[in-house]
Amino acid sequence: MKKVILIQLFFAVALQYTQPVVAQQQEYSAQKTLKVGVFAPLYLDSVFSASGNFRYRETMPRFIVPAVDFINGVMAGIDSLGAVKDNVEVHVFDTRSYSNPLPALIRSGKLNELNLLIGAVKDIDYKYLADLAVSRQVPFISASYPNDGGVTANPYVVIMNTTLKSHCEGIYSYLLQNHGTDKIFLCRRTGQQEDRVAGYFKAINEQDGRALLNIQTLNIDSNLTSSFLKSKLDSNRHTVMIGGSLDEGFANSLTKACYQLYQKYPLTLIGMPNWDGFKSLVKKEAYTDFPIIFTTPYFNTKQDAHSRMLMEYYSQKLKGRPSDMSFKGFECAQMFIRLLIDHPTDFMEHLNDKNYRVYSEYNFKPVRLRKESYKPDYIENKHLYFVRILNGSMYKAW
Repeated sequence: MKKVILIQLFFAVALQYTQPVVAQQQEYSAQKTLKVGVFAPLYLDSVFSASGNFRYRETMPRFIVPAVDFINGVMAGIDSLGAVKDNVEVHVFDTRSYSNPLPALIRSGKLNELNLLIGAVKDIDYKYLADLAVSRQVPFISASYPNDGGVTANPYVVIMNTTLKSHCEGIYSYLLQNHGTDKIFLCRRTGQQEDRVAGYFKAINEQDGRALLNIQTLNIDSNLTSSFLKSKLDSNRHTVMIGGSLDEGFANSLTKACYQLYQKYPLTLIGMPNWDGFKSLVKKEAYTDFPIIFTTPYFNTKQDAHSRMLMEYYSQKLKGRPSDMSFKGFECAQMFIRLLIDHPTDFMEHLNDKNYRVYSEYNFKPVRLRKESYKPDYIENKHLYFVRILNGSMYKAW
């Protein structure tokens, strides 16, 4: 049944958006219409043959599903705007098109009249759109990429999915406010990502040349056991364990070791932002009554009117259920197209207006990678939720 639903979702995108994408090869009309470009790697030229036949009969290729879900969410968000969208044109672009690749579209000038760029893209596509945004002085909303992509001096890039560095800053701020006198361990293994995490915490903790918090680093490259951790704990003192790795195997080993000790040793386990995607941690009976904390910029109980609207849209039009990427697409359309309609000339100054909120809270702040920089390098969402995984369910912790 799931395969059938996915194919239905993909054909909904392909049929509804192939024509608008092709239409972008023509000159825009001269009328004063707000124009929004939505970019995602749909791979239409790869999954459809030259004659228009779908190449995958038995299953939906997994690599296109997130982009398809994102665009379906955008479609639902546009539909929900009602009459206010009448002066807006929304055009979807496949960033993995062979016939109309993104660099060629940019060089041709066919994207020059766009007033807003929204992208569920990463790597080189992210860089292309960031460069286009600063050259045309129009906002580029990066919906899903938790990275600055090496962008500098570009105040038109808006990062919704908070970077790893900012997650570490958020965790540190929480520790400083709530666990300043507790034992704190940063547990890590060998690896480049782990080096980055450790480097972020060290830089944050030693901004003035001395450490504010006593954060001890545990380098664990062999099997992680509860016996090893037990030697570091004090039954009369609270301990915070930070899982400083994005690796699922390490996360599971650390959680298992903490789980075997938490009833006798008071401790809190805080993981990285991708831990919510680890199946080993979200099984209902995996770690009974033991909470695992992680940070995320997105939190949606799916009980609000907008969520119900999206789920109803999926049920009626697509015969399925929305994924997290669908919710992100819906949120982007709702938030930023409405913002563009209301503030076409001062869009960036109203990013934090609360009346555009859909599900999650956002706090967009300019980021300067060097203190002496006058121009922001980019704009980033700094609002984080602390979420608790408990008995297979997720709850807002702080």
